[in-house]
Amino acid sequence: MNYFISDLHFFCKSEVDSGGKNYDGRPYKSLEEMHDDMLQKWNRKVTNGDTVYILGDIGCRGNNEELIALMARLKGRKILIRGNHDDLSDYRLKQLFVEIYDYKEITDSFEGKNYKLVLSHYPIMMWNGQHRGTILLYGHTHTTREDAYFQKCVKEFLADSSFIREGEKAGMAINVGCMQPYMAYEPRTLKELLNACAGSCADAELPVSPA
Repeated sequence: MNYFISDLHFFCKSEVDSGGKNYDGRPYKSLEEMHDDMLQKWNRKVTNGDTVYILGDIGCRGNNEELIALMARLKGRKILIRGNHDDLSDYRLKQLFVEIYDYKEITDSFEGKNYKLVLSHYPIMMWNGQHRGTILLYGHTHTTREDAYFQKCVKEFLADSSFIREGEKAGMAINVGCMQPYMAYEPRTLKELLNACAGSCADAELPVSPA
């Protein structure tokens, strides 16, 4: 099984109420609470036989010892699509990932259908295959005005039928940042993402897994 998630931002004080600005409005009062909840959700769902694509920003710089220990506890084959906050100068942290990329194209499938995916930490306005149904998964922009504007531009662009070849369909862009309501701070399968974002990802929501 393949899973996707982005912008974990472990050890970033700006992501919680205590000692930070709670940049994303995350429902945690401390880093310890955030780490424990996200770890439990991850390991309750992911097995060591699964692959998790992390689309960047695993944590904050300067916390290598703690970050290495936490990342080592997360199950699954972890593949990192490098983000702007990812410092891999410590070889021990780098070794926790089976593969590391700045950008990657893959194929995923469920219910007998194949889907081409472009994986990038950064949102891309023009991605490979976007007019042939290829789906962009990205992070970086969190739940900001920038992300809302990007989604608006992508939808308006792809809604123009003159850009779509006959017999083909447009792709879509999905922000897999863990703070998105349909992500609920846990890795999601492509099926979960598509079910949640069938209408608009901005309004989509998945139920939070039981504690």
